[in-house]
Formats: sequence, structure tokens, C-alpha cells
Amino acid sequence: MTLLLQYADSAPDKVLVRTESFPEIVRQLAELGVSFERWSAAVPLADAASSEQVLAAYAADIERLKRERGYRSADVVRLKRDPADAAWPEKARAARGKFLEEHTHGEDEVRFFVEGSGMFCLHAAGKVTQLVCERRDLLSVPVDAKHWFALGTHPAFCAI
Repeated sequence: MTLLLQYADSAPDKVLVRTESFPEIVRQLAELGVSFERWSAAVPLADAASSEQVLAAYAADIERLKRERGYRSADVVRLKRDPADAAWPEKARAARGKFLEEHTHGEDEVRFFVEGSGMFCLHAAGKVTQLVCERRDLLSVPVDAKHWFALGTHPAFCAI
């Protein structure tokens, strides 16, 4: 379930908007200069799929997006718990810490969720907007937009 929540940054205890409606999510994000789409995520990924294999599985969609919007590169962020990996708790903490800091980028940040879920948070127009993204969601955050990404305590997702 994709969910959008919005708060005034001066009153984080009062929800201004709460919606699961795709058209309403698109409208609310567009007001912030953010685009939101739903794509097909039809290619199942093996548990041990590498970043290169993920990119190859979705190469046609990635290339189309590059052509349409002038992007030059793509990467993969994937966190999936491996019960045999004793270092997993530390890896999860490190990843959460990396993404939780509010930051900006010198280029658009585009993420297409092919597995799992995570929460993008945007700080703009005097509001904090939280968007729980899930499989099939494509989010495009414009250059210099203040944002952070919350993975949750048990992160499990793959985003291109």
C-alpha cells in the first residue's frame, strides 16, 4: 500500500493530508515538483541477484527513462536480510544511518521500487511529506530538494 502523509513542519503531530489514492498522491507530489508513477515490476529477482543482474532485468525500462529525461546513469540500492550473515544487524544500522540524514543532490534522484518498501520524506513548502513507496512505485525527486529515506528497522527493498 503506497501511502502519503503530510504535516506542517511546525506541527508534526497534526496530519494535514493522508491518502492512499494514486491520483491524489500524484497531485500532492506535483505541487512539490516531484513526479510519481506506477511501473510494472514483472521481473522476479533471485535472492542473490547482483546489482548488474537487477539492472539487466530492467534494462529496457531504465534505457527508456534515460532517453526521455536525459539521465546518464543508473544504480541499485538493495537490502535483503540474509539469515546466515552474522553482520546483517550492523549492515542494516549503517544503511539506515546513511539515508536518514536530510540531504539534497546536485541532480534528480529517481527511484523505482522493484522489491519491498521504504519511506521517502521530503521537506518543502513548509511541510514534511512522507511517502511510503512499494513495489512498482517510481519517484522522481528534483535537484536540490531536501529529503531523506527511512528504511525501517528491518529493511528489505530493492530500488533502481
